[in-house]
Amino acid sequence: MIRVSASRRFRIPAIAAALSAFGTAFAFAAASGPQPYCVSLKVDEAYMREGPSDMHRVKWIYRRKGLPLEVIATFDAWRRVRDMDGEVGWMHMALLTRDRTAVVTGGPGAEVHVRDDTTSEVVARAEPGAIGRLLGCGTLACEVEFTGAEGWIARARLWGIHGGEEY
Repeated sequence: MIRVSASRRFRIPAIAAALSAFGTAFAFAAASGPQPYCVSLKVDEAYMREGPSDMHRVKWIYRRKGLPLEVIATFDAWRRVRDMDGEVGWMHMALLTRDRTAVVTGGPGAEVHVRDDTTSEVVARAEPGAIGRLLGCGTLACEVEFTGAEGWIARARLWGIHGGEEY
């Protein structure tokens, strides 16, 4: 039998608890990284939940592969995301990809130009709700690839890229 003094019996669990709390906080900080950042849906059907587990109720079912989302928090393998309508919930990271997409917003069709210049030739019009793959962004416009067309659209007409973000 090993005997431990009374003062040591309380010190060891306290130290273990402190180390555990520090480790958990460190792991959370490492997983979270700089936020917010943009992602897109990897799958054709994805569930947004009220909390970070499969046990939480489904808030929304998304059925648009490539839909851009903004990650605003992380917890373990779960990401708290915001969609273009401001809806917030949790999604498992397996449903998301770092591939960058953007969705066209606003009024009538957005002009897709040949170059990052509004005076250049218009090659197509992208309707609101159209999703394209982001290829790069300048200060005023982003190069986007849609099915059947590629070109530059005014940044103000896209959701899925932050205001000052360079891409």
